[in-house]
Amino acid sequence: MTGDHRVPEGQLAQYALRVGDDALIAAQRLAEWSARAPEMEEDIALSNIALDQLGVARFLLSLAGGADGRSEDDLAYLRDDAEFRNCLLAEVPNGGPTAPPGASGDFGVTMVKLLLLGAYQLCLYERLVDSSEASLAEVAGKARKESRYHVDHAAQWTVRLGDGTATSQARVQQALDDLWPYTHELFEDDPLAVWAAEAGVGPLPSSLRAAWDAIVLPVLEEATLTVPPAGWHPTGGRDGRHTEHLSYLLAELQVLHRAHPGASW
Repeated sequence: MTGDHRVPEGQLAQYALRVGDDALIAAQRLAEWSARAPEMEEDIALSNIALDQLGVARFLLSLAGGADGRSEDDLAYLRDDAEFRNCLLAEVPNGGPTAPPGASGDFGVTMVKLLLLGAYQLCLYERLVDSSEASLAEVAGKARKESRYHVDHAAQWTVRLGDGTATSQARVQQALDDLWPYTHELFEDDPLAVWAAEAGVGPLPSSLRAAWDAIVLPVLEEATLTVPPAGWHPTGGRDGRHTEHLSYLLAELQVLHRAHPGASW
């Protein structure tokens, strides 16, 4: 997936939207484990991480919607997939990129994905605390503390599974092989990101790579996992070009709101 990037009007709103969409879609994926995790402690842990992500999403979607009078609910429930700006990694199903719609999740895939995405979010939030936009700095100050826990939780499980049995090691390595190509999109510098960096709003994504490597690579080494070679890597999520998985995710996320427009309870 390739194409030209153009900075839209309302850059701050669009910047907040992409960060908020990452958190919203990640929250929805993690929530799919509620009452389905392999053990009760993980059921609670993943639900709490999903709530952390949702809290960040609510704040940032409210900020983004303020530019044109839309609410956080409008942005979460009334946009089509092409209007979302989340990275493709966030929408990958819990069973992996090739999992069919409705398939049961794979706990190893979820932990590796949480490590990769959570480390990116942590690196981003650590830089956003110095944002020239006070609202972003405020939410980042809280979110980075939560992200440290997310990364630590995922790291422990990645090591436990990767350095476990031959079967668990093979499955987690396959999860890493499948998910790794999606990480390259996280560090692409498009015009909106360049504007944010020049305005002091947020860092260039490419500048986060070294800090991300410093978090992720030691975990993978301890887990006896091999970093996949460079190769094909999908992109386009920041421009609204998504996988079919997002459509299925949004159908579930939005069905109640769309079935009862204007309802409140």
